[in-house]
Amino acid sequence: MSGFPKDAMRMLKETSRTFYIPITFLQKELKYSVASAYLVFRAIDEIEDHEEIDNDAKYTILMQVGDLFKRPFNNEEYLRILGPTKEQLPEVSLRLEEWLQACPKDALPIVTNAAYEMACGMAKWAKANWSIRTREDLDDYTYYVAGLVGVMLSDLWELYGEEKTDRDLAIGYGRGLQAVNILRNQKEDLDERGVSFVPEGWNRAELFKYAEENLAKADQYMKSLNKRSIILFCRLPLALAHKTLKALKEGREKMSRAEVEQTVEEVQTN
Repeated sequence: MSGFPKDAMRMLKETSRTFYIPITFLQKELKYSVASAYLVFRAIDEIEDHEEIDNDAKYTILMQVGDLFKRPFNNEEYLRILGPTKEQLPEVSLRLEEWLQACPKDALPIVTNAAYEMACGMAKWAKANWSIRTREDLDDYTYYVAGLVGVMLSDLWELYGEEKTDRDLAIGYGRGLQAVNILRNQKEDLDERGVSFVPEGWNRAELFKYAEENLAKADQYMKSLNKRSIILFCRLPLALAHKTLKALKEGREKMSRAEVEQTVEEVQTN
């Protein structure tokens, strides 16, 4: 993969096998843009998710990092913003500047706009201790952590792949994947972080329904795609989400490794 840092692909593989494989299906500029965007988002996400950083500190850091995306990125300022918390953060967060430098110049404004929006949205929810009371709250949270990624991808498909897609369906795609993650990690989030992403008065069945409604939008989104490499990219995370949802409904914690591998095979051969 000349023209893109090998180490960035190593980091991508280490942080997410789910997205590493579909990213390799994409053609050059799209591959590099989506890979660098994923690492940028992961860098921010690790700050939002960190168990040992308190919510007020998360809010301050994420808002200030968000502002950095509005101008040429200054790494010294970034490290100053992180301050002592940088000792607690993983490599992917500390090397944020490198992921931005790896992004093709045409795509960089699309990626940094999305990163700005994500950082500010995550900051808001960290400050609110992820207190999700209503469906509107859940929609808002899942937009900032996943729906806006769908919009960014749609913008990149248009820039490099001449694909025009419905942004609302793209948001549904992101929300659907995130809803499955919430279902899968519900107990862990509560036990380890003391956080519940489930609206007040909802039971698990309503959360399943929410996931299914958004995955139906994702299925619709797929029908609008024409370029094979983009279809392959979008197909794998969605297939894994559908099958994970099925496994959860059957009372299992997740898909087996064998099922994941089989799904990867199916996506590439269909």
